Amino acid sequence: MNYKCTALFTAIGAALCLIHYVGHEYDPIYMVFYALSVPAWFYPIFTYTNVNPLLLYVLTTLSWTVIGYVVDRFSVYRRSRSSSR
Repeated sequence: MNYKCTALFTAIGAALCLIHYVGHEYDPIYMVFYALSVPAWFYPIFTYTNVNPLLLYVLTTLSWTVIGYVVDRFSVYRRSRSSSR
């Protein structure tokens, strides 16, 4: 199986975390990270005072990896379905 989207989306998630780590004091970078990181939307609900950035970055990268994997699986399903016709 070809995992192009999984690798691409993992790289996007890792780059998003790296950019946030380097420039988190700038509001535009801060807003982009929190707009594109699904775990960042829910993480403050479960932590009341301290946000562990390492855990947030790992969850962000994993969520992007899972999204890429779902895209890959869906494309394989569509390709096999269209070739069986």
